[in-house]
Amino acid sequence: MQPSAACIKLIQSFEGCEKRRSDGSFGAYPDPGTGADPWTIGWGTTGADVKPGVVWTQAQCDDRFASDLAKFAVKVMTAIGTAPTTQHQFDAMVSFAYNVGIGNLTSSTLLKKHKAGDFAGAAAEFAKWNKANKKVMAGLTRRRAAEAALYAS
Repeated sequence: MQPSAACIKLIQSFEGCEKRRSDGSFGAYPDPGTGADPWTIGWGTTGADVKPGVVWTQAQCDDRFASDLAKFAVKVMTAIGTAPTTQHQFDAMVSFAYNVGIGNLTSSTLLKKHKAGDFAGAAAEFAKWNKANKKVMAGLTRRRAAEAALYAS
């Protein structure tokens, strides 16, 4: 499976391409939940190469997003294994993993319930992942609700 347009739209609606500078480029910024690491740039990109002072063009933001999304899709497919999965379920889990990391998806009750065929239970698990630094974040609450709705559709 590949992420659909719905998956891309969902991720980009929550990640945004933030911190546009006056020259049209984008600067790295600290994680909104922690105020520090991980530093982020473009469409929610993190990594060892993203740190204070990094500046990217729109094309760099878009290219990295496409590359990262493809990698997450492969990792989510591997995590799902042979469990029956709809496109919408896959898309929701890719968005989730893109935001919280593949390790969190693979160890989650959400994935365990999905693989067991408990789709209603899996959909309910998204809501539990709305905190950063032990604080409920309104943006994460909205994102998890959108992911759960996509998963259940």
